Amino acid sequence: MSVVASLLPRLAHVPGEPAGIGPELVVRAAQQDWDAELVVFGDAASLQRAADALGLPLHLHRHGEVATQPRSLAIVDIPHPVATRFGHPDPANTASLIAAISRAARACIDGELDGLVTGPVHKAVINEGGITFTGTTGLLAEQAGCEVVMMLANPQLRVALQTVHLPLREVADAITPDAVLRTLRIVENALRTQFGIASPSIAVLGLNPHAGEDGHLGREELDILIPALAQLRSEGMQLVGPLPADTAFLPDKLRGFDAVLAMYHDQGLPVLKHVDFAHAVNITLGLPYPRVAVDHGTALELAGQGVADPSSLYAAIRTCTQFAQHRRQQ
Repeated sequence: MSVVASLLPRLAHVPGEPAGIGPELVVRAAQQDWDAELVVFGDAASLQRAADALGLPLHLHRHGEVATQPRSLAIVDIPHPVATRFGHPDPANTASLIAAISRAARACIDGELDGLVTGPVHKAVINEGGITFTGTTGLLAEQAGCEVVMMLANPQLRVALQTVHLPLREVADAITPDAVLRTLRIVENALRTQFGIASPSIAVLGLNPHAGEDGHLGREELDILIPALAQLRSEGMQLVGPLPADTAFLPDKLRGFDAVLAMYHDQGLPVLKHVDFAHAVNITLGLPYPRVAVDHGTALELAGQGVADPSSLYAAIRTCTQFAQHRRQQ
């Protein structure tokens, strides 16, 4: 390893579901030069199959050893017991996939690596494999023993979520004063420490149409959001809202806001993905290390064809690199 390379942030990367597009996106990333060292935690054979399908070179070396070829990826090889076919995930590979995520995260917690980039996984297949799994974010939060917040971001917009993967019937009950206070404290701290924004301003959306219309369309704004925002403003946070969601994303309204807190998944994310889906990334706020994921699924129907767009993975690598560099400067 050169002196220059040793100064670069070191990022763990988990390709995700081996039957999906994750492995081939790693192969495409291996053709690029990055301002970080990438260490892949996963199945070397899956990566080689993807490289062969794409007709692209792939050079791997064991993590901790010196690369002997340019653009060689370091790997912690965690073999899958079943060689998967493109587009056909096998639940038998569940344990090895979860092990890859857990080992990569542990390397970040222990300070061996500086951040984590994750590819797409297939929740249903993992559950079929005998492991109760609601998502990578929940797994990482449990391992680190901390509360986290999901934020999606692209170059134009950052949207954090008060609730994530809940049925709409359950959303209102999940929005409590304590939950709102906790979420906004995590978001505000991350904007300062990860994004380097000295005095962030956050727009908070209301839950109900027209932000409740003074209680005529729901009382969550009056009973929960307004008191919570007042308490946090008294602590020095710059918060605007609760705002009606139907007009909050107008360009003139968004100017001056560093992030938006949406009350539920489909309140905020359709707008962000409409603005720029290809370069969107999924960021987990609150972990003791930077974690950035691609903002797309396994795309089983595209796997192995060489047509999958790597833009989100590239954006995730760049974003995680920036976070890691900023943490080093603190």
